[in-house]
Amino acid sequence: MTTTTSTTAAPTEAVATASTAATASTADAPALIRFRPTGLDTAPEVNALLERLGFGPFAPDGLTAFGGRNDNWAGTTTRGRQVFVKTVARAPDGSRPEIDRALAFEATAARLPAGSPLRTPEHLGTDRESAVSAFRLLPGSRSGSEVALDGDFDEALCREAGRAVATLHTLGTADGASDGASGGEAPDPASAPAIDTGEAPLPPMRWLRAFPWSEVQDRSMAQIAAWKLVQDDTEVVAALHRLRERERTAPHTPAHCDLRFDQFLVHDGQLFLCDWEEFRLADPARDVGAFVGEWLFQATYSVFAPTGEPTSAKDAVAPGFDLSHEEIVERGAAGLRHHIPRIAAFWQGYTECRTPDPELAERAVGFAGWHLYDRLIATAQAHAVLNPVARAAAGIGRTLLLNPAGAVATLRLADPAVPHPAVTPAAVVPAAVLPTAVAHPAQPHPADAPSGSPR
Repeated sequence: MTTTTSTTAAPTEAVATASTAATASTADAPALIRFRPTGLDTAPEVNALLERLGFGPFAPDGLTAFGGRNDNWAGTTTRGRQVFVKTVARAPDGSRPEIDRALAFEATAARLPAGSPLRTPEHLGTDRESAVSAFRLLPGSRSGSEVALDGDFDEALCREAGRAVATLHTLGTADGASDGASGGEAPDPASAPAIDTGEAPLPPMRWLRAFPWSEVQDRSMAQIAAWKLVQDDTEVVAALHRLRERERTAPHTPAHCDLRFDQFLVHDGQLFLCDWEEFRLADPARDVGAFVGEWLFQATYSVFAPTGEPTSAKDAVAPGFDLSHEEIVERGAAGLRHHIPRIAAFWQGYTECRTPDPELAERAVGFAGWHLYDRLIATAQAHAVLNPVARAAAGIGRTLLLNPAGAVATLRLADPAVPHPAVTPAAVVPAAVLPTAVAHPAQPHPADAPSGSPR
């Protein structure tokens, strides 16, 4: 049994991603969404790792967990260390690709210089055999999902997100090379797993032709209906094949490949990026497009809020109500006008730290389109029917996939020196699609689905 330890240069401390469940709050910290953790008696490898690291086992008092698809624990050890521990699933063949990808990231990023725009959780140690990793816990941090829903993911934070993602995309290049001044001890590159060069799993191209029978029992009726919505649209299927082909010939960089708001943490005004289980060499447009897609999904949800403005985290479910065709189009455009400056701020930060290849913005729009379909499928996980918010988002995703070049300027991904056009419903919001989305009241919130569709 091996234990890998490393530190990162930036002064980073981690908490888990957040999801929806019971909310706990204190007088001096924002509300955090927490869960009751899995009993440690069923996961002895957790305390075993903590003891080998010299922290002592978790103290039972105050032990909690955060949302996500992986079991996790957050609390204080018997020796007073505040830590966050999570497990990841093994592959059917017994391998541990997610742990290996995360360790490859730690080895790649270990010598980031102090003050780097890419702040990432301090990795305390990993037991690869048991697929368990420990990180330093930072109580009071908020996930990016909570920050966005509360309206606090402002343009300044979006610019920082752009700088962080661009820095990630330069790791291992001349721009991203370390000068060794981080002060942290890097993992031995010889013992670290190699960076994954395999194709990213989303979208799963074989599922565009037929949904595997072996997967049906693990999918809700709404998810099956969502996949049928994709499979029956021959234009979307063709567009996804074109996007994949462009991806294969694009310059590849280190990339997160699972970027969502809940992969960001905010603490004391600083932004951190975490959860590296999908880290690999890939088209950087994937990460840019995912961030854009998150804001477009938020804009779509605002159509169904009573005021037409983004809802706060405490208003997790918007009531259903009738909207006219004109109201839908007006609110869709208003939501875009509200969020596109944040997309522009992200792109500004990105281009400050990295010069993108000439076609990156257009590919990113295509990936933003796929991201909206992915959200449609993910939000359908716990439902029997497709919800109208996700259907509307998929309509926008379709528009972006079929004509990515036509939305680059509208989404403010063009050269900052070029005047941007006014946001119009016809540019991104498919008015013909949105009216069908109000056939049923809106139910789930975007934060309901923390994970991607096939995983």
